[in-house]
Amino acid sequence: MSTPIDSLIDNLIRPELKTLKPYESARRLFSMASTDEVETDWLNANENPFLPEINVNPALFNRYPDFQPEPLIRAYAEYAGVNNENVLASRGADEAIELLIRTFCQSDPSDQIVICPPTYGMYAISAETHGCSIKKIPLNTDLQLDLPALLPEIDKSQIIFVCSPNNPTGDVVNREDLISLLEASSDKCLVVADEAYIEFCPEASVVKLIERYPNLVVTRTLSKAFGLAGLRCGFTVANPAVIDAMKKVIAPYPVPAPVAQIASQSLSQQGLKWMRETVSLLNSLRDKFIEQAKSWSFVDVVYPSKTNFVLIKLKPNVTAEQVMQKFVSANVLLRNQSKQLMLDNTIRVSIGDEQQMNKVINLFTQLEQAL
Repeated sequence: MSTPIDSLIDNLIRPELKTLKPYESARRLFSMASTDEVETDWLNANENPFLPEINVNPALFNRYPDFQPEPLIRAYAEYAGVNNENVLASRGADEAIELLIRTFCQSDPSDQIVICPPTYGMYAISAETHGCSIKKIPLNTDLQLDLPALLPEIDKSQIIFVCSPNNPTGDVVNREDLISLLEASSDKCLVVADEAYIEFCPEASVVKLIERYPNLVVTRTLSKAFGLAGLRCGFTVANPAVIDAMKKVIAPYPVPAPVAQIASQSLSQQGLKWMRETVSLLNSLRDKFIEQAKSWSFVDVVYPSKTNFVLIKLKPNVTAEQVMQKFVSANVLLRNQSKQLMLDNTIRVSIGDEQQMNKVINLFTQLEQAL
């Protein structure tokens, strides 16, 4: 039954948002509040299962924080191997994505971004809420960029988003393909390389290419390898001209003081040592899980991964819904990726600690035995 406020909202909301389906984040699907009475293994959001050691000084919490806290910017610039002028801190990489679209795309269907599905869903959501168009150029059968299809879109686009390592497949984009795209688009549009998972394969980073290709933008986060998903701290690394343009759009106090403190500690020598040791352990657990998964008869494909998650395609005799139900009943949360283009009947498993991964392997083994 419609109420006066329902009618008011229906009249005021932008028409294109009426049918928009919001991004189904892991916490929209399963909230922590709904599971706080039981011990739950959260393996559906690609989080780091380990907690870094942090200290917070409450001094000046009653004051607005610096616009771009210099210690944080300096620490991240040093870590990324760039100058301070190349770095912008934001509330997660999700805000960086939104800022890029708001800064460089008009709220008009004549402007467009390009995405390469299957890929991270927030590129499209951010474009839809802004009012610009989305052109989808699917990855090829090798899950790499389809350059022949991408190149004709350069003249029509403002931003091309490339996720590498790619979520949810876990693979890395061929460097030479990305360079070809950058060269073709050098004076036409921005190419954004989303490196949210780059700490799990640092050798694949393209951040050094920014010096050669000013239209390259790299987005990063502390949510994955650094174990700070709850902190919401991300970065844009780009040519200073790109950074200066984004600063015109970003909120006046985008980095809360506690966030800046904790993030800076995580980027210290001690913090980086912890991160790299944790990444090494998670990569080892991932590779062990991949080898185990290849042995199960109900598994069709185990996708190669350079991340802290593994995507599994199931054979027709087992559905992703069945797997999800079995794991949810055991208080283990995975992610069903079957709605994604080219990923029918797939499950994504975030890599947890050794105990969690043993539990996951045992549950899959039980499924194998029941077939």
